[in-house]
Amino acid sequence: MNYNEALTFIHSVNNYFCKPGLDRIKALCEFLGNPQDELKFIHVAGTNGKGSFCSMLTSILKSAGYKVGTYTSPYILNFNERIAINGEPIPDDELASLCDKIKPFCDSAADKPTEFEVITAIGFEYFKRQNCDVVVLECGLGGRFDATNIIKTPVLSVITGVDFDHQNFLGNTIEEIANEKAGIIKKGVPCLWCGDNAVAYKTISKTAKEVGAPLFVCNHHDITFNNMDLDGTDFNFGNYKNVLCPLLSTYQPLNAANAIRASEILNDNGFKIQKPCIYDGIKNARWPARFEILSHSPTVIFDGAHNPQGVTAAVESIKTYFKDTQVNILTGVMSDKDYNYIASEIGSVAKKVFCVKPDNPRALAAEKYADIFSDMGITALPFEQINDGIDAALKDSKENNLPLIILGSLYMYGDVYKRIKEKQ
Repeated sequence: MNYNEALTFIHSVNNYFCKPGLDRIKALCEFLGNPQDELKFIHVAGTNGKGSFCSMLTSILKSAGYKVGTYTSPYILNFNERIAINGEPIPDDELASLCDKIKPFCDSAADKPTEFEVITAIGFEYFKRQNCDVVVLECGLGGRFDATNIIKTPVLSVITGVDFDHQNFLGNTIEEIANEKAGIIKKGVPCLWCGDNAVAYKTISKTAKEVGAPLFVCNHHDITFNNMDLDGTDFNFGNYKNVLCPLLSTYQPLNAANAIRASEILNDNGFKIQKPCIYDGIKNARWPARFEILSHSPTVIFDGAHNPQGVTAAVESIKTYFKDTQVNILTGVMSDKDYNYIASEIGSVAKKVFCVKPDNPRALAAEKYADIFSDMGITALPFEQINDGIDAALKDSKENNLPLIILGSLYMYGDVYKRIKEKQ
């Protein structure tokens, strides 16, 4: 099959909720000869921060001379981004070839694998064929029953933090959600906890003790800021002075500190990552759609904040960079998120809100979203078409000399990015 046929095949397999478990991915990987058993993994779970952390750690390992596979989701502009080596997405022909190999199993399986399981298995096989030294592997959802958790013994498990999200799958309490994410902790494998929720930490430390996994903590109180503006952040973390992080927002230095701490643990477990490689890796890390500047006239920033914790962090960043200046907001959310809380957070910094509906069946109607802001006394305009919302928001921001911050689902990013570039 060609590349377009490969994408059609991937998106045509089972994309509905299935009984939780690893039986389908195990059968699929056995069909491929269990490629995951021939790889080293750094396994990453968490409610927020996974993608940025994976990007920074990949950049650090690459700087240290390792051939690094990275598996993340969702993609931002191109599907191939999900499976990359040293930052380079899987080539179209390689993806098509791997789909050819895997399709017979998918066609004949009684319990057909899900789309995410298929993509995960493709990633394992590609990384094995390319002889990656290590793979930075991001969980898709939760951890315990996530397809990535088929791996047996990673070199490091990382939980970036725990907060409310996907309650219909992971549970309605922090303890329940933390327990699902703690499912990636393996016997004898060091685990790094990067969060700040005491309830989640209690659950994770209990699991680590039960399975016999050394537990490490990244202390964010060791971070001090030297300078923070729209050109990036200069910060100190322990013995690391004047670390330069180009990724914007108040939360990215925390992700950078997590990557530094992970590098130290890896060095204690057979890796060789020199200090200059850590500095260079963070400085050269790139991760789109996280408080990313898309335009300077007017200032337009996109942040893929899509759950309460993410939106709270984005609003904190808005207040940090723009002080007491109110900003225009363009936003769209999924209907299964706590959109009332999200709206209340956004309302604390918004001059005017432009509501759109992301291109996803789960998206909240723009008019319903706008009504929530209107009830708060904030001017809010709904738009059926994303481009119409972008055009109106850009026009208003230019006329009133206001920054435009675009918050919400990553499913919006491709449409937003394309339209912003067309208008420049």
